[in-house]
Amino acid sequence: MKTKSKFNRLNKLVMKLFTIFFIIGSLITSQVALAQEEEEEEKTEQPEKDKRPVRAPFESSILIDNQTIIVPSKGTLEFDIQHRFGTVDNGLSDLYGFWAPSNIRLGLTYSVIENLSVGFGATKFNKFVDFNAKYAILKQTRSWSVPVSITFFGNIGIDTRNESIFDDDIQRLSFFSQLLFATKVNTKFTVQVAPSFSHFNAVDTLYSNDIFAVSFGGRFKVSSQSSILIEYNQPFNYHELTDEVTGKQLPRPSLSFGFEVSTSAHAFQIFFTNYQEILPQKNSAFNTNDFKEGQFLIGFNITRLWNL
Repeated sequence: MKTKSKFNRLNKLVMKLFTIFFIIGSLITSQVALAQEEEEEEKTEQPEKDKRPVRAPFESSILIDNQTIIVPSKGTLEFDIQHRFGTVDNGLSDLYGFWAPSNIRLGLTYSVIENLSVGFGATKFNKFVDFNAKYAILKQTRSWSVPVSITFFGNIGIDTRNESIFDDDIQRLSFFSQLLFATKVNTKFTVQVAPSFSHFNAVDTLYSNDIFAVSFGGRFKVSSQSSILIEYNQPFNYHELTDEVTGKQLPRPSLSFGFEVSTSAHAFQIFFTNYQEILPQKNSAFNTNDFKEGQFLIGFNITRLWNL
């Protein structure tokens, strides 16, 4: 009887332990299942970050007098027309610059691979021929995991005027390099800052061969196809020569305001600026027009794209 009583007590103890373990195991299992469900819900509610580049931070590869961070997709041919009339400060005598000497550049650019374009152009003033390259180093993502786009632009300019002006051909050369940083703040507003370096192989005695400058620009969309543009360019160092009329240091900074209309293959910009040169190193190093003196001019840019 005692043996049977001990067996019954042992049996009850085993059953109690089994019940406790079963309850504990059930609780653990339910908690694991609940944690898994919550994790799946979080994944559903918070999808992976969108790493695609932002859409159209600018509508054109040109922003008034400078480049933008835009490099057209591989296989795209771009034709550029850049035109500057004379300054408006002579009034009706030259129809606010329309009858004054004007400057124009025609250029072709081709995107040979993704993120890289090469091109050449010809400019009226000084009969410049230029060869250029542009490479998108980094692109802003839609999720802002990469908050900024970075692009490099550089060119070589060749002054093709009569050889009597130069002692040797190497004096004809000038160089321009620029890093462009841009952020698309929202669907309407994009800002850009672009430090640059310009070098001329040959200049007059009182001029500097090298000029450092920085450009600030922005675009604000007012409709699906139109935008307001603004740009400011500031040199960091100056020539020993000053302006004969104003006595101010040269080169002078520039301020530009414009309006842009664009489609998927075209962009047209019309603007006021005090830069009359078109090659960027000429503007950065030799601009004499002072916007504070009202020495603005009317200009326009046209770009046309073909996907080949």
